[in-house]
Amino acid sequence: MAPHPAVQAFIDLSSGAIGGAACVFSGQPLDTAKVKMQTFPKMYRGFVHCITSTYRQVGLRGLYQGTTPALMANIAENSVLFMSYGFCQQVIRLMAGLQSDAVLSDMHKACAGSVASIFSSLVLCPTELVKCRLQAMYEMEASGKIEARQNSVWSVVKSIMRNEGPQGFFQGLTTTIAREVPGYFCFFGAYELSRTTFAEYMKCSKDDIGVAPIVFSGGFGGACLWLVVYPMDCVKSRIQVMSMTGRQSGFFKTFMTIARTEGVRALYSGLTPTMVRTFPANGALFLGYEASRKLMMKQWES
Repeated sequence: MAPHPAVQAFIDLSSGAIGGAACVFSGQPLDTAKVKMQTFPKMYRGFVHCITSTYRQVGLRGLYQGTTPALMANIAENSVLFMSYGFCQQVIRLMAGLQSDAVLSDMHKACAGSVASIFSSLVLCPTELVKCRLQAMYEMEASGKIEARQNSVWSVVKSIMRNEGPQGFFQGLTTTIAREVPGYFCFFGAYELSRTTFAEYMKCSKDDIGVAPIVFSGGFGGACLWLVVYPMDCVKSRIQVMSMTGRQSGFFKTFMTIARTEGVRALYSGLTPTMVRTFPANGALFLGYEASRKLMMKQWES
């Protein structure tokens, strides 16, 4: 017997939160390197140089700058994402004229994930803005773009409220949505396709393929997402960090400025640490989600 929709929503929300936390702890240093390289592409020769320089300048804590807002961002994003994912699957069934318990195809699930990402963008944008600013604070001060200031989560939040108002937390929202919608179509599509391939090869259900195939499928989904949306993520990071200096141009103008003045290659700055990070981080995300969801569903059924 399927749980009540409210119970199902709570299970999906809780599982997404657990997966989001696992994602952060397994990939934060590489995410920090990605944001630094996106914002200051000429300052670092590569992601190893970025990580070693950060460690020399600030110590180990420099690699974990923004962990608190990153945790908040990932837990909030993935809670809403996976709860909306379950809801959007029901909407897809309704639109396709299917029964409420019908098994969806991988393409249907990709569409559901794409629509769900619009809702998760609304909670992701403010927390990711704080995270990106904290991660790039040292470079902003060193380059003279801003004065030296206290770099804690609370100080960044107060600065945004004082200088930009509540709407300041949504700098880069349009770019976030533009990144998430196609990105999560690829993310969920590739994840489900990989799980289907493993299930067919192992001659079992998708829920019984085991830990290693789930981790690989999550990493594969993450890799497909980043390959498709990376330039948009680069523009988003640039808008969110540089808006510390005053009002920042919108997505299209920022994109064209980067491409014209720094070259197309600058739009891919930080891609290497992102691709290195995606397998452990997104593998941990889906492993945490699937394992906790399976456990909670089993508790409900018993």
